[in-house]
Amino acid sequence: MSRFFRGLTIVWVVLRYGLDELVLSSFNRPWLRTFTRVITLGRNLDAPRGQRLREALERLGPIFVKFGQVLSTRRDLMPPDIADELALLQDRVPPFDPEIAIATIERSFRRPIGEIFVSFEREPVASASIAQVHFAVIRDRQGIERDVAVKVLRPGMLPVIDKDLALMRMMAGWVEGLSADGKRLKPREVVAEFDNYLHDELDLVREAANAAQLRRNMEGLDLVLIPEVFWDFCHADVAVMERMNGVPINQVERLRTAGVDIPKLARDGVTIFFTQVFRDGFFHADMHPGNIQVSLDPSTFGRYISLDFGIVGTLTEFDKEYLAQNFTAFFRRDYKRVAELHIESGWVPASTRVNELEAAIRTVCEPYFDRPLKEISLGMVLLRLFQTSRRFQVEIQPQLVLLQKTLLNIEGLGRQLDPDLDLWSTAKPFLEKWMLEQLGPQRLWRELRAEAPRYAKMLPDLPRLLHDYLRQKPHDSRAELLELLAAQKRTNRLLQSLLYGGLGFVLGLLAMQLFVRIRFF
Repeated sequence: MSRFFRGLTIVWVVLRYGLDELVLSSFNRPWLRTFTRVITLGRNLDAPRGQRLREALERLGPIFVKFGQVLSTRRDLMPPDIADELALLQDRVPPFDPEIAIATIERSFRRPIGEIFVSFEREPVASASIAQVHFAVIRDRQGIERDVAVKVLRPGMLPVIDKDLALMRMMAGWVEGLSADGKRLKPREVVAEFDNYLHDELDLVREAANAAQLRRNMEGLDLVLIPEVFWDFCHADVAVMERMNGVPINQVERLRTAGVDIPKLARDGVTIFFTQVFRDGFFHADMHPGNIQVSLDPSTFGRYISLDFGIVGTLTEFDKEYLAQNFTAFFRRDYKRVAELHIESGWVPASTRVNELEAAIRTVCEPYFDRPLKEISLGMVLLRLFQTSRRFQVEIQPQLVLLQKTLLNIEGLGRQLDPDLDLWSTAKPFLEKWMLEQLGPQRLWRELRAEAPRYAKMLPDLPRLLHDYLRQKPHDSRAELLELLAAQKRTNRLLQSLLYGGLGFVLGLLAMQLFVRIRFF
């Protein structure tokens, strides 16, 4: 029943803010035009359409606000007036009462606000769909005063999100049961993925842990700053991190006036994204402009500043290797390999003909190569690939939904920073280097070092285990012994193959080095 009333609420908000005219008025059917005039009778729709859309999304709650945030980065797909208005959702969601924030902090730490912070600014500096941020000063364990940002969860978020997710699950069931593409699109699994991420975002301790992990991962890259977490001041409803000072990344003219190399900034963004995805398998998955700033401090000038770590994406080793091979083959225009990878992974039926899938992928992707970002749209590429996937019954992978969303965010940011950015040529060298590290001798050495402690622990037990095995009665152990001998022979053959293959690989490398030296000297 609650889902029914929530559905009615959504319909009422759509009609109340005149969102129906954004869709129905574009159709030429006479009965639709008549229906539009009837439902708009008596309503005051003087406000611009972008403003009405933004206010409606704010009224509907956090899930819809996040949807608007994603749309705001896709200026190539939306009219400028709507995109400009939705951009306000990134950091100008109406704040809640500061007294509620203070009460939440005091309830979490069971102390008055004055005993927790040296000073606390009551007016929030930023407000988002899930939480809002106040600046404060703390005294750390060394007694040093530190400027911090205090993130406080909005009250009553869990029931609202649960209701919306219940409605989404119901709609996903309808899509799966009524649509021909329903099972292939896996709408229930996709909703389940968002369920996990949204509930994770409601736990600010988890967000702080995400920030700490990203901070460790990004050390040494010198391209992005991640705030330090102060664990003594973190709670499920409150998170305290280092205060970061930067300029929002969408203020491009201000950055350019300050002397920031904008094309380099765009390239660095691509490098950060691919590093987090393919090297670490742990990436910031909410990279809209409200969460990304640029440092103007002389010591860190021109570096990215990442904020808000409530949503992160993770990839398994299989996902990373599969995606990297796909990207690499794609950048090389090896469409046959892309088709083969889809079949090998089981994403398309095994009966699919490689040449047909290859031709379909080539038709979609080839027109977009050798073009700057301003002349292509990943959104349109993904749309055409989606249309192609229907023909070949490609199964949607729910674990990659966040990656697709983040890739679109990255394109949106790149489009704002440097429309002339060549996304393909920027990403291709990184991926080829990563693939070499994954498939070359460096990976073999890393895995041997990682497994060495386990094998070292097993070695002292081998004599005893062999002695116990040999003491068994013949009629009890004959079959097992024969099987053991057969397995040993197979192992010996495998070790010989690996040894010869390794020697051949090393000799090949030496021969290549010798050839290069002879050629150039």
